[in-house]
Amino acid sequence: MTKSSNKPMDCITLLQKLINAPTITPQECGIYSFLKELLNPYFSFIEQDTNGVKNLFAYSKNFKKDKLPHICFAGHIDVVPAGDGWESDPFCAKHQDGYIYGRGSQDMKSGISAFVCAVLAFLYRYENALDFLRISLLLTSDEEGDGTYGTQHMLGLLEQKGFLPDMVIVAEPTASKTCGDVIKIGRRGSINGVIKIFGKQGHVAYPKQCINPIELLGSRLGKLAGVNLDDGDEDFAPSKLVITDIRAGMEVVNVTPSELKILFNVRNAPQSNVDSVEKYIKEVLEGLEFDLELKQSSVGFITHKHTKLLAYLQESISSVCGKEACLSTSGGTSDARFFGLRGIDVVEIGVPNDRIHAINERVKVSDVQSLERIFIRFLEVLLANSIG
Repeated sequence: MTKSSNKPMDCITLLQKLINAPTITPQECGIYSFLKELLNPYFSFIEQDTNGVKNLFAYSKNFKKDKLPHICFAGHIDVVPAGDGWESDPFCAKHQDGYIYGRGSQDMKSGISAFVCAVLAFLYRYENALDFLRISLLLTSDEEGDGTYGTQHMLGLLEQKGFLPDMVIVAEPTASKTCGDVIKIGRRGSINGVIKIFGKQGHVAYPKQCINPIELLGSRLGKLAGVNLDDGDEDFAPSKLVITDIRAGMEVVNVTPSELKILFNVRNAPQSNVDSVEKYIKEVLEGLEFDLELKQSSVGFITHKHTKLLAYLQESISSVCGKEACLSTSGGTSDARFFGLRGIDVVEIGVPNDRIHAINERVKVSDVQSLERIFIRFLEVLLANSIG
């Protein structure tokens, strides 16, 4: 393996360059070409462009040695729209008072910058590392969208090639206050639902001639709104039915509605699923005329606490930050679920997430630098255990 003649790029410099690319889902804006230049000569590449979604899989040039441990760093280069009200150009990174401002600074171009620079610094420092490890990076431009042709699609392709990793770190912004204080070891599933309760429209002055679906719902609403559907467990909070919208009628005061519509979501722990949610709602609404639609939009997963991946990562955080990270399954969905569904050990660790998707999104420079050091130390620990 030929060693690069140039020292790896600084992670803050890389972060600023990534922010300057307006990669609103599913745009890629040429980022992959630039990253490929950085990752040479250590990596080979697979690029996939499907329905406007662009994916990049970079794999170290030792993949024929398929007995070696395979660690994959994964993330998304796409961002949500900036919105109005920014104090600076959201796609022109601003370095001010120890922070980098810009759309994607937290979610999640900081994570990508940290692991790209960490991998390059590690390989620059340890010339023979690829005799003992296989390393890959998986990037997509469609995580903030529906994700159909992103990570999920790429994993199918990698499985065909025998390139699925043994362990994965997704650099999503997971931290609460400072980098390294939280590791996501799983995520709840997500079930979306629609209930339509049917009545009979009529004049409010003649209630006996009406069947008001609002009145039909009545006291039953308390058995739906905010109810815990299970008790959760040591890893997951209880599955809660959260109503997000209720609407009925024509916005007039003298006509009762013929139909009431309820939209809701359940972030479900393993103890609940589509069937159990359906059973519960049907029991609550028994005797009413109604329709119920349920869709599992994402499936939950958990990475067990005693895996090598988690042990090595905790050791790395302790070494760099002097603390032990809290383990969590809270929050929304991420592409980590696609690895978890294939039985691959996967965790998420990144910078704080207090301004993700918000105006004036920003990340502390020291958090990005700490994340890079954690990743370098993780690779060192993994290498030491692979050699030993």
